[in-house]
Amino acid sequence: MMKNEGRMSRRDALAVAGVGWGAAGASCVSEAEAGLKLKGRIRQSIVHWCFKSAWSTEAMCGVARRLGCPSIELCPPSDWPTLKKHGLTCAIAGIDIGPGPPFVRGFNNPKFHELVIEATRKSIDASAEFGTPCVISFTGYSAIDPDDKKSDHISLEDGIRNCVAGYKKIVGYAEKRKVTLALEMLNTRDASHPMKGHPGYQGDHTDYVMEIIKRVGSPSLKLLFDIYHVQIMDGDVIRRIAELGDSIAHVHTAGNPGRGELDHRQEINYPPIMRALLAAGYTGYVGQEFIPTGDPMKGLQQAVALCDV
Repeated sequence: MMKNEGRMSRRDALAVAGVGWGAAGASCVSEAEAGLKLKGRIRQSIVHWCFKSAWSTEAMCGVARRLGCPSIELCPPSDWPTLKKHGLTCAIAGIDIGPGPPFVRGFNNPKFHELVIEATRKSIDASAEFGTPCVISFTGYSAIDPDDKKSDHISLEDGIRNCVAGYKKIVGYAEKRKVTLALEMLNTRDASHPMKGHPGYQGDHTDYVMEIIKRVGSPSLKLLFDIYHVQIMDGDVIRRIAELGDSIAHVHTAGNPGRGELDHRQEINYPPIMRALLAAGYTGYVGQEFIPTGDPMKGLQQAVALCDV
């Protein structure tokens, strides 16, 4: 065993203690400041991929506990025992379909059905065993061959039909295992960064994704309502929440523009949106899915406090 193997770094130790770590290497949020006393009406979750470059999963668990977040989500099942050790859950599971982002190859393309259905089945099984309520899901890109820039494209109506056919092959299994598939709408307008926008994604409007969900007609297929993506493509966020009601399985946040912190630089007013979720009877999780541009602890503390209505 290496001398330092298994030991926590100073940065991770500070995170567990609730101390932020600034770009210059100095602590910028004290332990007293980091600990939040929450109303808890909104169950909040830390999205793993956004913060894994700042903290190990072990340290992220310490951050979640300090900030009153009961979940770390979209982390691999191999990390779930670490979450359990800290008394945390995983609000929504990802899917592993091999190389490349999972949102490129989806249910809209029959050539990927076997791959995506098998990956979804594995995630359903892992989630059912751990107690994770949701598994993320995607329409996929409209290009028949996403690796070919000159590829022909799947029409919008064919995309819906293909999605419905694909989901009907797996949604019954999700029902039996008491897991909900959360179909995410993503924006196609922001081409500045591969995780800020997804040009080519077929399910880029709420109504389109909801049409798929309605045609499948299962309580185990619902909407992943990402406030950041909805704001970019459709807007009218509060009215949409009221209209969608219990069709929402999971919620994500981020500041727009830029998918950064929920701060004064962005346009979305989060407290009334959180109150709208409560008014609609939403009882699921709200995942903090912003890409930090500064101190991640400070950004999370601010976001968690803002959404705690």
